[in-house]
Amino acid sequence: MQISRLLLALTFALSLGQSAHADEPAQATFAAAEASMLSEYGSAAEQLVDQALEYLGVRYRFGGTSPDTGLDCSGLVLNVFRNAIGLDLPRTASEMAKLGDKIGRQELKPGDLVFFNTMRRTFSHVGIYLGDGKFVHAPSRGGKVRIETISDGYWSKRFNGARRLVDGATEASQSPLTALR
Repeated sequence: MQISRLLLALTFALSLGQSAHADEPAQATFAAAEASMLSEYGSAAEQLVDQALEYLGVRYRFGGTSPDTGLDCSGLVLNVFRNAIGLDLPRTASEMAKLGDKIGRQELKPGDLVFFNTMRRTFSHVGIYLGDGKFVHAPSRGGKVRIETISDGYWSKRFNGARRLVDGATEASQSPLTALR
C-alpha cells in the first residue's frame, strides 16, 4: 500500500477510535475517506492545473514563496501543490525531481512536474505541465508566471525530464497521490 494511502487510512481509523489492528474496519474507513476526498477534490490533476493558472502574472522573485511578494519556479510549484491538493513539497527543483514516478516526455499528463537545465545544472528549473504541449512556470528575474510551449527551441533543448506526483484518475478505487519515492 502506498505510504500516503496508509497514513490517510491510519489517520481516519484512529479518528474514529478504531484499533490499527482492526484491518477490515480500517480498510472500509479508508475506502470511504478516499471516495469522499476524490468527490471533494475531483481530479487532483485538474485541481493542480486550475490552481496553477491562478498564479499567471505573479511576478518572479528569486527565492520567493509568496504570491504577494513574488515566486520563483519552485515557490510556484510548492504553492500550487499545497493549495490544490494539500501536498507539501520540498523547497528546490532538484529536491522535487527526486519525488514521484519518473516519466518520459511522451507520457506527460496535466499536473506532472517538468524539469529543465537552465543554470548549467540538471533540474535547476521546474514547471507544471498543463497539457497540449504547454507548461506554467515562474521564468526569471523581471518575468512573471506564464505559460510556455515545451517544444519551443529554448525549452526543448533544456528539458531534463518529468515526474508524476498525482494520478489524474477520478475513480474511487484509485488514490489521487502516487507514492512519493
